Amino acid sequence: MSFVSENVIPGNHGKIFGTDAKEKKDLDMIKQQLMKIEGIKEVLFNDGFPKEFRVHTSKVVQISDIERKVSALGFHAVRKSFFSL
Repeated sequence: MSFVSENVIPGNHGKIFGTDAKEKKDLDMIKQQLMKIEGIKEVLFNDGFPKEFRVHTSKVVQISDIERKVSALGFHAVRKSFFSL
């Protein structure tokens, strides 16, 4: 694993995660918890299926911190990444 694949790097792109949460109240809870992590400046949810969210940061944030926060709420946060062939 590399530094870039294990962290959310500040910038315009952010990092995309899939989640099994579907209800608006659950998505709002996820956003509230993620905004408590120092360095996260924005959490955006898509409207389609599967449910995904994008995290933008103002400093380097470890992906494992994001996964733990969401997992503590009883949901999954799975980062989207490219699979090596």
